[in-house]
Amino acid sequence: MATSSDRGLGSAPPPPPTAAYIHIPFCRQRCFYCDFPIAVTGFQSLTLDGWVGEYVEAVCQEIAGQQYLGLPLSTVFFGGGTPSLLPIAGLEKILAAVDKSLGIAPAAEISMEIDPGTFDQAQLHSYKNLGINRFSLGVQAFQDNLLTLCGRHHRRRDIDQAIMAIAKENITNWSLDLIAGLPEQTTADWHSSLSLALEAGPNHISCYDLVLEPQTVFDKWEQRGKLALPPSERSANFYRHAQQALTQASFHHYEISNYGRPGYECRHNQIYWRNLSYYGFGMGATSYIDGKRFGRPRTRNDYYQWLEFWLNQGGIIPGERVAPLENLLESLMLGLRLTAGVTWEQLPATSAGAKQTILATLTSFGDRPWLEFYERNNELLSPEKITTAAVQRFCLTDPEGMLYSNQILSALFAALEED
Repeated sequence: MATSSDRGLGSAPPPPPTAAYIHIPFCRQRCFYCDFPIAVTGFQSLTLDGWVGEYVEAVCQEIAGQQYLGLPLSTVFFGGGTPSLLPIAGLEKILAAVDKSLGIAPAAEISMEIDPGTFDQAQLHSYKNLGINRFSLGVQAFQDNLLTLCGRHHRRRDIDQAIMAIAKENITNWSLDLIAGLPEQTTADWHSSLSLALEAGPNHISCYDLVLEPQTVFDKWEQRGKLALPPSERSANFYRHAQQALTQASFHHYEISNYGRPGYECRHNQIYWRNLSYYGFGMGATSYIDGKRFGRPRTRNDYYQWLEFWLNQGGIIPGERVAPLENLLESLMLGLRLTAGVTWEQLPATSAGAKQTILATLTSFGDRPWLEFYERNNELLSPEKITTAAVQRFCLTDPEGMLYSNQILSALFAALEED
């Protein structure tokens, strides 16, 4: 079997990070589909006294211990968990630590996930004063019965109040999240959620397919035959309908699950999809620095122990660099999530043989309308003209190719690993 060097796959690390993800783990309760690293708080108001403040301090210590690698941040993302449960003073402290240690560029996108029922207009105003300029509202569904089935803590009235607060605060850069394929979700439910999402007026909408993660409540119900999921064809039609409804409403379908009006595409998430470097901070967070991808423990106590050890080691970047072949596979997997697709220049250094394998695999799907190939002047290539010399960019078709992305990627991975 040929080695990576034999195939000419490059191993140069990516440029220094310009993005940082900060994990805020606090949640009132765990949703039935969720496998994220969280800390359940119940419904009491949080303060920085006790364990909440202890976590904020730990994250600030980690940020301070991170070696500055030369570029200020162009994006910062507070995810979770439910960041809007954290007292504003905690967010302020973390942002100050980020700016002091890593620097935040003047025009940086600073995003924050917020859940209905966890904030009001006054909080939004305070977030804006901190410099947070993009918000992601976790609606998931507009139907109370579906929210109950998912284990969500909020209800439709909370969604309406949240949308009203956003409008009153004149926030334009915000996203609304929906989940398709929920248990007992009907076609009418999905159409209604899309219509209500458009009426709410966000400039970005994310439509995620439900994934049954191992050991979640939904996974356990599925194993017992107690989860009434929509049939696969209905879920596929949910995807088709979302693509049609949102693009007709002038949203750009720029990523497999994400739609934004021009200028409102999430800059932070595009760092991931382009397989570029990023910092991660907090329990369960992942970093990709100096060609090394590494994560932190998923529980608070384990994270604190890891942090103490890491700081005592002088904040070195742990792990080994991602192998060249793995880097190529990740670049293909992530890049093909984007409707713009992938160019050869966006992939790690790739030999002529690897390019031939990629094109041979993609063209093996024949007449199925799943893929498109473009030459340098962005003209669509006919099948007989597809060669490694002619192709500049290739992408999945929207929506059909996106629906079969897993099948296409599996074939690519198998071919490249055997090459």
